[in-house]
Amino acid sequence: MFLKIHHSREMGDVVAVCDCELLNMTIAHGDLNVTISEHFYGTTRACADEVREALGRGDIINIMGERAISIAIGMGLITRGDCVMIGTVPHAQIYRL
Repeated sequence: MFLKIHHSREMGDVVAVCDCELLNMTIAHGDLNVTISEHFYGTTRACADEVREALGRGDIINIMGERAISIAIGMGLITRGDCVMIGTVPHAQIYRL
């Protein structure tokens, strides 16, 4: 997986995680097109333990892909029902208030 943590004074830590094979792909669902970019998701590969650590401390979390989603589900952060499908790719966002 690729992992990037964006630090923001206003929003706290924004954690972006995507499955490796999705990076730099554009996925579509109807009129919606989403590009899974290096700029947002980074180019740093992360193992499952590193992803868990980042997800555990993120204030805002953006997750793309089956493996990344499965980790968040395993941590109890989301359920499968919390995800939306963009084409065949599961996606979730988490906001901690």
